[in-house]
Amino acid sequence: MALKEGKLYYSISEVSKHFNVAASLLRYWETEFSTLNPKRNAKGTRFYTSKDLEEISRVYLLVKDKGYTLQGAKDKIKADKKNINTNVEVIEKLENIKTFLTRIKQEL
Repeated sequence: MALKEGKLYYSISEVSKHFNVAASLLRYWETEFSTLNPKRNAKGTRFYTSKDLEEISRVYLLVKDKGYTLQGAKDKIKADKKNINTNVEVIEKLENIKTFLTRIKQEL
């Protein structure tokens, strides 16, 4: 089942149908992965955003498709975040170097 584009929030039933998993599995993953934290209304009903869907997709890929254990998936996600932070730092340094070189070029 494809999710409707442009929606801000998706119900747990929509998300579970989309990923073809039980709603209870999504609730369990929330307890295991701190990055999965859907919004809730006053009744406690979960509402998933597109960011939540990306996180679920990442967990689903690692656990269901690639066969990672839950701990292995947690470790992989944690390592990926460190790599992302490192990449951001490298990009910032490269942008500073580019600015510096552009200034030198203009002075010539």
